Amino acid sequence: QVSGGEDEIQQLQKALLDYLDENIEIDASLVFSRKFYVAQWFRDTTMETEKAIKSQKDEDSSEGTHHAKDVETTGQIMHRAESRKKFLRSIIKTAPSQFSTLKMNSDTVDYEDACLIVRYLASMRPFAQSFDIYLTQ
Repeated sequence: QVSGGEDEIQQLQKALLDYLDENIEIDASLVFSRKFYVAQWFRDTTMETEKAIKSQKDEDSSEGTHHAKDVETTGQIMHRAESRKKFLRSIIKTAPSQFSTLKMNSDTVDYEDACLIVRYLASMRPFAQSFDIYLTQ
């Protein structure tokens, strides 16, 4: 369950990273997986921000007017992206011996929950969202 107030995606990312951290001693390849996920999430956040800025510029140039609602939406996207980047930077700067201090709560994520989180986060990626369009065409 995700508590309110914090970004749902960020909480799922924390839960997945916690799972990986707990099992690094069992499988050394999880260190790579952890770094890969952090890098991919950082890249996704950057791409989302760039798309928001580009779409805002395109709307401004095509309509010639400035909508307050669009600016607010872009501002919210920028704020959310910066908070996600800040979270990911804190994860990157954390030494492996300090992983346990990042735990979300006392509940641990088991293998099935980790698989479910990975599938959900993967479904949020652009390719997964456009897969139905490819099949339809």
